[in-house]
Amino acid sequence: MHRLLIILICAVLPLSCAGANGAGTDGVRKYKVNVVKEYPHDRSSYTQGLYFLGGQMYESTGQYGESTFRKVDLNTGKALRKLDFDKRYFVEGSCVLDGKLFILTWQERIAFVYDAATLKYLKSYSYPREGWGLTTDGKQLIASDGSSNLFFMDADFKVTKTVTVKLNGRPVRLLNELEYIDGKVWANVYLTDMIVIIDPESGAVEATVDCTGLLPDRLRRMDTDVLNGIAKDDKTGKIYITGKNWPRLYEISLQSKQTK
Repeated sequence: MHRLLIILICAVLPLSCAGANGAGTDGVRKYKVNVVKEYPHDRSSYTQGLYFLGGQMYESTGQYGESTFRKVDLNTGKALRKLDFDKRYFVEGSCVLDGKLFILTWQERIAFVYDAATLKYLKSYSYPREGWGLTTDGKQLIASDGSSNLFFMDADFKVTKTVTVKLNGRPVRLLNELEYIDGKVWANVYLTDMIVIIDPESGAVEATVDCTGLLPDRLRRMDTDVLNGIAKDDKTGKIYITGKNWPRLYEISLQSKQTK
């Protein structure tokens, strides 16, 4: 998400309490990622939102003076079309619901709405909290704000339900970019290499995905930031992940971790 002060990771995500390998005593599944294929990714993309629509990849990127929304060519990583935002806005998560593109901002507490097909600006909303991740289940918007909560909202950003995400009974804070996959919410956990898979009804973490070492050291530079960005292409069923200012986008599969 943002360049916050480093905090103790165990306070963010109690993985050590659950056990690093295999399923915990509560049945939480443990996965690691396998790279199926890798693609170029624009190093200038401070990835905040990532999704596919009709087989086409889209991405929203952050930082003041650098925030954009992009239609991206999967095979080259290049922007086929790009919207640039005013330097006062730090763009965050994005998704499409009922033909409308919704884009959050971080601390400006403004949400933008565009026509998804034409990218024509439609309107803005006052947004009552920090904007972090955004996705949809096809019926409503689902957002994170850096806390342990997920907010379920209608198309006017009215909250209809809030759930607290918990792993082994403990809240998981710093939920970041979101993606709705096969009835579950996948969430990056900021400052970690972990993705959590959440039951949207109860907020319980049903599985964790360890992405440690996904981007090799040889591809890292001073501006390379954290894991962030999850997208499923519903036309192919393929899942992709990347990070902020990463030079690669990865198609991945999940592999169960061995239980000790």
